[in-house]
Amino acid sequence: MPGGPAAGGDGIGANVPKNHWAGILMTAFSAFGGILFGYDTGVISGVKEMKAWLRTFGFEKAGTPTGYAISSSNESLVVSILSAGTFFGALIGAPTADYIGRKWGIVLACLIFSVGIALQTAATALALFVVGRVFAGLGVGLVSVLVPMYQSECSPKWIRGAVVSAYQFAITIGILLAAIVNNSTQNREDASGYRTAIAIQFVWAAILAGGMMVLPESPRWLIKRGRDADASKSLSRLTGASQNDPAVELELDEIRANLEAERSLGESSYADCFKFTKNKIALRTLTGIFIQAWQQLTGINFIFYYGTTFFQNSGIKDPFLISIATSVVNVSMTIPGMWGVEHYGRRRLLLFGAIGMCICEYIIAIVGVTVSVNNMAGQKVLIAFVCIYIAFFASTWGPIAWVITGEIFPLQIRAKAMSLSVASNWLWNFGIGYATPYLVNDVPGAAGLGSKVFFIWGTTCLCCIIFTYFCVPETKGLSLEQIDLMYSHTTPVKAHQYRRQLLADERVQELVESPLEKVDEHREDNLSHDKV
Repeated sequence: MPGGPAAGGDGIGANVPKNHWAGILMTAFSAFGGILFGYDTGVISGVKEMKAWLRTFGFEKAGTPTGYAISSSNESLVVSILSAGTFFGALIGAPTADYIGRKWGIVLACLIFSVGIALQTAATALALFVVGRVFAGLGVGLVSVLVPMYQSECSPKWIRGAVVSAYQFAITIGILLAAIVNNSTQNREDASGYRTAIAIQFVWAAILAGGMMVLPESPRWLIKRGRDADASKSLSRLTGASQNDPAVELELDEIRANLEAERSLGESSYADCFKFTKNKIALRTLTGIFIQAWQQLTGINFIFYYGTTFFQNSGIKDPFLISIATSVVNVSMTIPGMWGVEHYGRRRLLLFGAIGMCICEYIIAIVGVTVSVNNMAGQKVLIAFVCIYIAFFASTWGPIAWVITGEIFPLQIRAKAMSLSVASNWLWNFGIGYATPYLVNDVPGAAGLGSKVFFIWGTTCLCCIIFTYFCVPETKGLSLEQIDLMYSHTTPVKAHQYRRQLLADERVQELVESPLEKVDEHREDNLSHDKV
C-alpha cells in the first residue's frame, strides 16, 4: 500500500462536538497494551532474584542471599533477549497492520505473546525460557507499533497527545503490578512463586485481545481497503454520532482526501526516510530514531530491569519493597506528564526533564561512591534521589518521546519512519539490558561499576539536553500539515517563532470564517422559515 499505515495519524472527530467520550474511552482502552511490556519489564527484575528460579536456572553459590546465583552472561541473555524479539516485532508491525488491520493485528500480537508466556511458565531449562522471552518480545514489539497507530488514527484530534501518552501510563501501571506480584511471591520456596508471577501475564493478554475484538477497526484502514460501509459504522461508534450524521460523512470525506493525497505521493521506501529535502525528512527521521534511543539511554530501564539487584547490593534490607515504591512514583508522575504535554508543550518538558534527571543521576553516583552501604542515612538519600529521578522521567521523557514520534513525520514516510523509531527504542533497550550486568556486577569479567554506572547515565542525560535543544521543535497545537510547513521554513532552535506565527494566522482565519458561518446558518434558518 502506498505510504503504509500512518502511525501518527490525524485522528478523528474534528467535525463533531468535543463531548463525545465514546471514542476517547475506546482508544484509551487500547493503551492496555502497554501493560504487557510494563509488566514483563518489571517482573523479570524480581523473578531472576527469586530462590526457586535461581535454583532451577542457576548454580549454588555460598555467600549470596539465596544460596544460588546466575552468571552475568546468562543474566544478560534472559533480560535482554525480550528486547531482541521486540526489535523484530516492531519492524514487522507496519506490514502486519496493513495486511490484517490495526485491530486484528493487536489480537494477533496477544496470541504470539501468550505463546511466549506459556513457554516461560513451563520451562525447566534456560534454553526454553529464553525462547519464550523471544516470542513474548515479538508480541510486545507488534503491540508497541500497533497500539499508538490505532490510537492516533481513532482518537479525537483535540486530545490525541494525551491519549497516545496513555500508552506510557499503561507501561508504568504494568511495572507497578509486577513489583506488587513479585513482592507477594518472593518467599515461596517452590517454582510456583516465579511461575505465578510469569503466568499472570495470560490475564493481561486475554483482556487486551478480548477488548480489541469488540472495538471498532480504524476507519482509515477500512477506507484504504475499500470498505466504506464498515468505515462509516466504525466512525459512528468512535464519535457517538449516527451513521447518517453529516459530521460523520464529512469526516469520511476528509479521510478519503488524505488517502488520495497519500497515494499521489507514490510508493515510499526506507531509503526515502533519509533524503535531504526542503522539509528536512532526514532530520525528522533521525530525530525520531534518536529521541527513542536517548529515552533508553537515560538509564530508566536499569532501575526496572536491575533495580532489585542494585538495591540489594547497596545494602537495602527489603529491595522488593523499594521496587514497589519506585513503581508507584513512576505511575503517579506519568499523570502530570499526560496533562502537561498539552499545556506546557513537548520541547519545554523534554528540556526540563533532561536537566532534572542529569542532576539526580550525578548525585546518586556521588552518594554511591562516597557513602558506605552500611550508612542508612546515605542509602535513604540514594533511594530518595532515585525516586526524584524517576519522577522527572515519568512526567517528561516517558510519554513525550512517543508523542514526538507520532507527530513529526510527513505523510509519505510516516509508517516506515515510525517503525524505525520504535525499532531504535527496542534495539537500545536490548543493548542496555545486555550490557548492564557486565557494567555493574562485581564478578570476574565484569567492570564492577556498581552505583558508579550513574555517572554514565548522568552524562547521557546531558546529551539529551543538547539533542533536545538543537533537534526537537515545539509541535504543541500544530496540525501535521503545519508541522511540515515549520520544518520547511525554519530550524528546531528557531521553530518557536514560526510556530507562534502559524497559530496566529490560524486564529485570524477562524475569526474571518466564523462570521461567514453565522451568515450561512442564518440564511438556512430563513429558508426553512419561508418553506414553513
